[in-house]
Amino acid sequence: MNQQHVDIAIVGGGLAGASLALLLAKNVPALSVTLIEALPLQISISQPSPPSYDDRSSALSLGSCKIFQSLGIWDELLPHLCAIKQVHVSDRGHPAGTILDSARDQSQKNKRDALGYVVENRHLGHVLLQQLRKHTQIRVWSPARVNRVTPSSDGMLLQIEGNTSRLHAKLLVIADGADSTLREQLGIASDRKPYHQSAVITNITTSSAHQHIAFERFTDSGPMALLPLHDFAGEHRCALVWTIQESEVDTVQQLDDSAFLQQIQQRFGTRLGFFTKAGKRSIYPLALHTAREQIRSHLVLMGNAAHSMHPVAGQGFNLTLRDCEALALTLREAQTRRENIGSLSVLQRYLDQQQLDQGKTINASHLLTLLFSTDATSAAFARNTGLFGLSFLPGIKQWFARQATGLAGRGP
Repeated sequence: MNQQHVDIAIVGGGLAGASLALLLAKNVPALSVTLIEALPLQISISQPSPPSYDDRSSALSLGSCKIFQSLGIWDELLPHLCAIKQVHVSDRGHPAGTILDSARDQSQKNKRDALGYVVENRHLGHVLLQQLRKHTQIRVWSPARVNRVTPSSDGMLLQIEGNTSRLHAKLLVIADGADSTLREQLGIASDRKPYHQSAVITNITTSSAHQHIAFERFTDSGPMALLPLHDFAGEHRCALVWTIQESEVDTVQQLDDSAFLQQIQQRFGTRLGFFTKAGKRSIYPLALHTAREQIRSHLVLMGNAAHSMHPVAGQGFNLTLRDCEALALTLREAQTRRENIGSLSVLQRYLDQQQLDQGKTINASHLLTLLFSTDATSAAFARNTGLFGLSFLPGIKQWFARQATGLAGRGP
C-alpha cells in the first residue's frame, strides 16, 4: 500500500478545523497541513451561497476577533458582523437585572466599540475556506472520510475511505465533533453530564430594532438568548437560543409558528416589541461532554471532540479558537527548539497552558446552567444577588465583562 506523508493532519473541516489550519499556516509555515472533511467543501466558488433567513450564527468574543484579526481576515468578515454593544441580563419574574455596555467603560486602556460580534456561520465558513486557498502548504481533501487511525512509532497512519494509499502524519488533530468516531475508535473515553434539556435554535423577526443589544433572559424552563443579526429583506432579525426541559420537547415541536412565537413572547416580554415571524426550528439535546484524554503522543483532540458545553454563555467556539491558537504557538516554539512536534512533552506543554482557561470556562458555563435552570428559592436568591452585584459593583462588572468577551487571561 502506498503511503503519503504530511506534518499535520486535521480531521474535521468545520469552523474549528479550518481556523486551526490557518493559524498553523501563519505560525509554522514550514509545516505541511492536510485538512480532511467528510462533507463537500465548496472552496472553488467565488461567492458564498445565497443568504437565507434561516442562516445559523455564532457569537464571537473580542478575544476571538483578535485572533481573526491576526489571521488578516478581519476586513473580509467585517461586513458580515453584527456588533453587540450591550448585553442585557435578566431573570423572569424577579426585579434584578444588569446591563453590560461597551460605551460605559470610558477608560482609555479598556475602551472598545463592542462587547463582541455575531456572525452567520455561512459567511464565516466562506471567508475561512477562501483563505485556505491562499496557502500552498495546506491541502484540503473533501469529501474524504477517515476509516481508521493506527498509531505508529513516529506518527499516525490514516486510512481514507476509497483510497488505496495511507496518509502518515507526524501529528493528528481530531476535530470531528462531540460524537467523534475516531476518538471512540482510539479508545479515548469521554464523560457526559446530561442537563435533561434541549436547545431550540431559530431566527425570529421582531417589530422593534435590536439596537445591537444581546439579551440573556433566564426563564422557568431555562436560559433564553436573543442575539442581534443584520436585517433580512427589510425585517429586524435576531438569533434565538431557547433552552427547554426534556419533557417540553414534543410539545414545542408540535407548536405552529403562531403558538411558538406566543410562548417566546410570554417568557421574554416586549423589550423587542412583538415577535412576528419564526424561521426553521432545530432542537438539540444538551449535555456537558469532556474527553478524558485530550492528548496522546502524535495526537490532539480539538473543539467539541475535546469539550462540548451548554450554549448558555456562548463560549464553546471561542474557547476552541483559543485552544487552536495556543496549539499553533506551542508548535512554533517546538520548531524553534527543533523538537518533534508530535512528542508527548510538546503536546503536554500546550495542554498545561490551556487547562486553566478550559477549566474556568467549562466550570463557569456548567455553574450558570445549574443556577439559571431552576426556580428553587435558594438558586433564585443567589442569581438575583449576583445580578444586583453586577449592576452596582463596578469591579465585579468589569471582571465579568472581561470573562464574557474572552479578554481575560493570556491574550493573542
